[in-house]
Amino acid sequence: MNKLTVSLSPHAKAPIDTQKVMLAVILALMPSFIASLYFFGVRAFIVTAVSVVAAVLTEYLITTILLKRKNTTSDLSAVVAGLLLAYNVPSSIPLWQIASGAVFAMGIAKLAFGGLGNNPFNPALAGRAFMLVSFPQQMTTWPQPVVTKMMLNPDALTAATPLGILKEHIKAGETIQQFSNKLPDYWHMFIGNIGGSLGETSALAILIGGLFLLLIRVISWRIPFFYLAGLVSITGIFYLIDPTRYADPLFHLLAGGVLLGAFFMATDLVTSPMSPAGQIIYALGGGILAALIRLFGSYPEGCSYSILIMNAFVPLIDRALPPSRFGKEASRA
Repeated sequence: MNKLTVSLSPHAKAPIDTQKVMLAVILALMPSFIASLYFFGVRAFIVTAVSVVAAVLTEYLITTILLKRKNTTSDLSAVVAGLLLAYNVPSSIPLWQIASGAVFAMGIAKLAFGGLGNNPFNPALAGRAFMLVSFPQQMTTWPQPVVTKMMLNPDALTAATPLGILKEHIKAGETIQQFSNKLPDYWHMFIGNIGGSLGETSALAILIGGLFLLLIRVISWRIPFFYLAGLVSITGIFYLIDPTRYADPLFHLLAGGVLLGAFFMATDLVTSPMSPAGQIIYALGGGILAALIRLFGSYPEGCSYSILIMNAFVPLIDRALPPSRFGKEASRA
């Protein structure tokens, strides 16, 4: 007798699957990849390639050998994780360190929890956090961009990030006006000609990719909008209170990884809430946390940890604000 396996309704087939979603994200990340090649040279390609290969190979070996499951690398989620991890490190990072970060991201942050769909934390950000704790010096050494030159040895030229400059001088008791000549102008911050991680220096490239994902409706507008709104609101309040000590909101938008985080990591479908109201709370909380870490924490950047902290609250948010049941009128939030 043949046995049938009957699943619960609704029985519907969506026109887009995981592989297509990940392919769209990969395409959206290409402007940042091109910008990293332009500003940091061939080393950016090498670091990115090692990260992606290590992530894919780790997933393949663990799923097929340790877990004895079907190979899942064809869904391209490992490629996306490898790209995002590479975008969160400096081009000077030793290759074995970026490889170890990719192994941690896939083996511990993703597959140890059961694989795609079960991981509570964004794998790329978890890998970055692991690397920052394990290799703090290498993770905070920022090569200076060398435009139009293929830089094989980026260790020769280093430059502090805008957030690093701000944090260092404010801690020394200086006002922003006293060291404003050391800060890059907004145009260079917008196009990416500044020190920083591979994929987060060019706001222009990130915005091109993020708007592409919004237009094809792979991500919801709520998360990037309210994440950035949370950051702007807190930094704006403190800027109005004391503009000699706190930078303006535009500086915080263009500096560091908030744009990359808002469009590409906070919007991760697995680790973000399902309901519109839940997404707003999650994103606002992340943006506020990022601002508070930047303003009062010992670490200049706060994006990665703000998203990881809010990832931990997603199950509670989903329980308190569940999505509408199928067949019921959706919320207009």
